[in-house]
Amino acid sequence: MRAGASTAGTALAALTLLVLVLLDLAIPDASIALSPLFALAPLIACSVLPAERTAAFAAAALVAAVGSGVWNDHSVTPQHVVRLVDVALIGVAAVVVAAVRVRGERQVGRLTTLAEVAQQAVLPVLPAHARHTDIAVRYQAAAEDTVIGGDLYDCYHSRSHTRFLIGDVRGKGIEAVEQAARVIRAFRQAAAIQPDLDAVAEDMSGYLIPFFDEEEFVTALLLDTTDPARPLWVDAGHPPPLLVRPDQTCEFLDTDADLPLGLGERYTCHEFAWRPGDRLLLYTDGVSEARNFSGAFLDLRELGPLLVGGPLEAALDRLLNAVRAHAARGQLSDDVAVMLLEHTTTGEEYRPLAGEHDWRTSLPR
Repeated sequence: MRAGASTAGTALAALTLLVLVLLDLAIPDASIALSPLFALAPLIACSVLPAERTAAFAAAALVAAVGSGVWNDHSVTPQHVVRLVDVALIGVAAVVVAAVRVRGERQVGRLTTLAEVAQQAVLPVLPAHARHTDIAVRYQAAAEDTVIGGDLYDCYHSRSHTRFLIGDVRGKGIEAVEQAARVIRAFRQAAAIQPDLDAVAEDMSGYLIPFFDEEEFVTALLLDTTDPARPLWVDAGHPPPLLVRPDQTCEFLDTDADLPLGLGERYTCHEFAWRPGDRLLLYTDGVSEARNFSGAFLDLRELGPLLVGGPLEAALDRLLNAVRAHAARGQLSDDVAVMLLEHTTTGEEYRPLAGEHDWRTSLPR
């Protein structure tokens, strides 16, 4: 439980009990007893506080109820005994509720941590440069207490191809992370053997279909920058990439998207003009669907200038800061994966030593 909620709950429970006690003291008619309402304090406490602190409020409410009988001169009446039993039973129930709630929160916390660890293990560490392309990626988890999603990315770089993937598995939790691992595995298998990018998408979709239920799929965008003068991309139901020029002009690479992977059988390649210095932003819908307090979506084209100039990592930091600033309460409601690529003039390639394993792309050479 967050510290702010705990502090507010403590203050509200204490204030409730104090106000009720003062009212009980101030009412001149002794026949009007507010002592049963003292049980509101532990009921409020149990919604945000642990069992031990809830028990303290339950005990304080019972003591105040005993005192009410004294200052109202009916401490030995049967009605007062019933009121005391009422306050005591409600206090015990509040303690039980607090204990059950805390146990459930801890279980959810353990599952969330497990899912986060699993996702970090699934997402590969990408090289900073591959052929004529500089690379930077970021993954940002959603706000606290939300369930982790299936955002993913990968890069396949060999002597024959340089290919990229970004995607988002439908669903949340550990199941989505498991499916994300399958998508990455399918990409690596297909990217290594298929000469054409559309065939890579078709192989991936065919591989994933047996693992997906009827309502499961993954939106994905595949990119091939092997020939920087003729970059290719396939849109499998994913948000379009944003092309940013050095002069800060930008545009979406809009096209008729194909079906998400796991639903489609045929996919189409598209070309676009990519000049040295141009940057291309690939992202998941946690960016494009970030909403402010009025419910308005974020227009990425307004943030295009933030992606121009300086290191790619710094540009992504500026972008994510702007997305959080737009989002309601400054918190992301969905996980975010972003990949920023720049067309460079250098032909330097990243290659592992002969016979060694390339841990940055998880591909044997």
